[in-house]
Amino acid sequence: MQPYPRTFSHIGLSVPDLERAVKFYKEVFGWYVIMEPSEVQNDDSPIGQMCRDVFGDDWERFRIAHLSTGDKIGIELFEFPENEQPENNFEYWKTGIFHFCVQDPDIEGIVEKIKEYGGKQRMPIREYYPDEKPFKMVYVEDPFGNIFEIYTHSYELTYSAGAY
Repeated sequence: MQPYPRTFSHIGLSVPDLERAVKFYKEVFGWYVIMEPSEVQNDDSPIGQMCRDVFGDDWERFRIAHLSTGDKIGIELFEFPENEQPENNFEYWKTGIFHFCVQDPDIEGIVEKIKEYGGKQRMPIREYYPDEKPFKMVYVEDPFGNIFEIYTHSYELTYSAGAY
């Protein structure tokens, strides 16, 4: 049987300051807060058991908030008491997720807003097809070092031959 294309549900990001992260993603990207910051305990509740299955037994509590993008993708923000900043937040050569991507046609404007809220621009804004298509991209960071990319156009348009 041929597999069908599954949809993307959510991504989880670890941050050192949950309120500041909620404010950043809400005010910079306009994402909806669908569950305000709350605490999860390592107890016998259904969520406590689920998290024990994920994280093991060696934790007491953490905080979490849930946001949603304009296209219904969930953003889980986690604040763990033992949060550590990695020495190198861009180890792209190691197996694992090293970025996600957000789409905004006003790439210059969103980069300035990211910087205004404490994030960083990691590179100049670049064009994929100069003088051919107005498709641009840039790598940025949130104030906590989570790396992501900004595209001006959809993934399909950016990589489809002849599309525009």
